[in-house]
Amino acid sequence: MIVDRRGDTAERSSPGADYTATELAALAADADSDRVERNASFDGETVRQAICAFANDLPSHQRPGVVFVGVDDDGAPTGLEINDALLLRLADCKTDGNILPLPTMTVAKHTLRGQEVAVITVAPAESPPVRCRGRIWIRVGPRRAIASAQDERILNEKRRHRDVPFDAHPIRAATVDDLDTRRFEFLYLPEAFSPDVLAKNDRTLEERLAATKMIASADDPTPTVLGLLVLARKPTDFLPGAYVQFLRVAGEERGDPIVDSERIEGPLDQLMADLDAILRAHVRTSVHVGAARTEERRATYPLAALRELARNAVAHRSYESGNSPIQVYWFDEHVEIINPGGCYGDITPENFGEPGLVAYRNPNLADAMRVLGLVQRYGVGIPLARRQLRANNQPPPQYRVDERWVRCAVRARADWPGNVAGGGWRMGSGACDVLVREPSGSHCRQRQWQSRAFPNVLFKDSMPVRPKPAPMI
Repeated sequence: MIVDRRGDTAERSSPGADYTATELAALAADADSDRVERNASFDGETVRQAICAFANDLPSHQRPGVVFVGVDDDGAPTGLEINDALLLRLADCKTDGNILPLPTMTVAKHTLRGQEVAVITVAPAESPPVRCRGRIWIRVGPRRAIASAQDERILNEKRRHRDVPFDAHPIRAATVDDLDTRRFEFLYLPEAFSPDVLAKNDRTLEERLAATKMIASADDPTPTVLGLLVLARKPTDFLPGAYVQFLRVAGEERGDPIVDSERIEGPLDQLMADLDAILRAHVRTSVHVGAARTEERRATYPLAALRELARNAVAHRSYESGNSPIQVYWFDEHVEIINPGGCYGDITPENFGEPGLVAYRNPNLADAMRVLGLVQRYGVGIPLARRQLRANNQPPPQYRVDERWVRCAVRARADWPGNVAGGGWRMGSGACDVLVREPSGSHCRQRQWQSRAFPNVLFKDSMPVRPKPAPMI
């Protein structure tokens, strides 16, 4: 039992402590309220638009909006079956990547007039505007509408500096001239907004940059951390740690000889493309061609898993304190990714990596990565990496987490031919490298190739019938 805001003693309903059961019943029956939306059945697009509108909270109620599912326009329950599958689909509206930034909301079952209904409570966003599929939805009385330019300016003004995450903070040493505006107009905007929205858009460049949080505001065109990471020609001029240091080590200890070193930097999409190329160059794939000419392929690591873990590091690292880069150590038997910035929000060392637990240190950067196609859905990077590793006969990634760092280690596939005794297998590396085991009786074969990641290096190899594994020449 708690005391609600009217001073009455009331029992809070299951959707949370924002509304009592009596208040929810009153909202369901109030046809003119701009804090409630009623849906007789589940329609994903309608529900997402309602969530987006309540998150924007244009009237500044500073109280959650409520979406009922299974309630008709008169406030009466429709008898819709409220099962776990429906509740899960409603919850997925938060993290399926269609609503950005991610809304704060809860989903629960509630009893209304003796029948079960689904209730979504949506808290006002701390960093509006919130978009659904590139459009800003707001409440105009009891209906939804797309925000006008004036509405969007009001929502932008509602953001307060002390409330925004670090990736939305302006960097006063930078100017808009430090941003690659052609990259923004021709690469980023077409991915961020639907074509019909762009066709009708008569906003200035500064207003577009402000709407996507690349600058502080149209009146204050100072680039934000996000703007510099995504659009600056050299982000490290303003954020010294915004790069990835890759080291290939011949051995299992950091003191062992370094055989390759790369500093990977640049705008976000370029950085990720270069990092993907480096990872691809060092993944070794074996091909066993049997007598029946059937192929068996094995990789030291699934590239998709390494890519997910690396992008997870870029999205979640701390850009606020220190100048440390993300470090990727590629040892003979394992890969280690070290990420500056420990746990954040509700994530602790004990629950780190558990399915369904998501806390974004850089929510706007995560949005930009989704826009650029670098992530498809939120909260699934680690589970996807685990699944890819399991399919490749490898253990899951191992984490060590403290208040300053996140360390992720992935072991190489133990039964990869280069790691086990046996004739005919030859070790090598490179984006175009393939290991071949020829059938008995074949002849020695010479080959040479170039790696896409190292175009100035020519790799050579020879393949006798039954050699012992040897280093690449």
